[in-house]
Amino acid sequence: MALSHDTGAYIFGCEGLTLTQSEAAFFKEARPVGFILFARNLDNPDQIRRLTSDLRDAAGHDAMVLIDQEGGRVERMAAPHWSSWLPPLDQIALVTAKQGREMAVRSMYLRYQVIAAELLASGIDVNCVPCSDVIRDETHAVLRNRCYGEAVDLVAEVSRAVAKANLDAGALPVMKHMPGHGRATLDSHLKLPHVAASSDDLQNVDFAVFKALSDLPLGMSAHIVYEALGQTGPATTSAEMIRLIREDIGFQGLLMTDDLSMEALSGTPGERSAASIQAGCDVILHCNGELSEMEDVAASAGRMNDRARNAASAAMDLRRNGVPVDISQTMAELNTLI
Repeated sequence: MALSHDTGAYIFGCEGLTLTQSEAAFFKEARPVGFILFARNLDNPDQIRRLTSDLRDAAGHDAMVLIDQEGGRVERMAAPHWSSWLPPLDQIALVTAKQGREMAVRSMYLRYQVIAAELLASGIDVNCVPCSDVIRDETHAVLRNRCYGEAVDLVAEVSRAVAKANLDAGALPVMKHMPGHGRATLDSHLKLPHVAASSDDLQNVDFAVFKALSDLPLGMSAHIVYEALGQTGPATTSAEMIRLIREDIGFQGLLMTDDLSMEALSGTPGERSAASIQAGCDVILHCNGELSEMEDVAASAGRMNDRARNAASAAMDLRRNGVPVDISQTMAELNTLI
């Protein structure tokens, strides 16, 4: 699909289970490229289908609707309406011990096929996975068991399977957190992490996974400082780090920020947005649903440029390529592995 020139360079949340008149009026004017949902927005499949339809109607196009449905601790949609899951790291360790690495990778493909099918049935077509950060001994607990392992080749292989599971079903994956968040010892929801690892270590480990996945359509930045690369501020607002993502890693897809509501960043939402766009991010992700902040973001980020609009359009076209998933059959195979 070709996005119009007035499509906004931002993805927004909303306040509750239904769209308010004020939100609908704002989204009609702002025309966000997408939306993101959280537990506050989710009750049952029928309600979510109505909400996602209303969001797209307000935006005036077939907007992407995102969610963080990793399974485990980050599981916005859970029982009784949807499947519940082990943390990704735990599933990989369990299946590897019982069946070996190949079947562990297969189990992650099956898992995200089921998740994608459940999302699509509710009108959600983008999942913010894979979490392709390589864990270390020091990885903060907020991230650790959401990841896939300590070995670059394993993390890349699982990440590829997770992305393929989504794309095969007709959902879009968002790989995160570029160019690598695994060495962070702080929770970037609350503070700005600094990493002192050498440039060689970063290139050979953290950045290497994303380089192996650079052909994926959507990516998310990291709010993290890489001191060895001369950084003093977060990658999200660093032109040099965005250049590294584009040129060294080779990612040419749509690059969204991590949530600009997070306290790792300084300044107002508008200042954060302007700095991120100026650095080279394509799209602002703003998640908390506060209307006054979204108005500030929209005014500062503006409309998508040609490069961003083309990348978004190409990604959104991939939603048409999916094949329906037989959830019962897929779960039956998965249960033989876990």
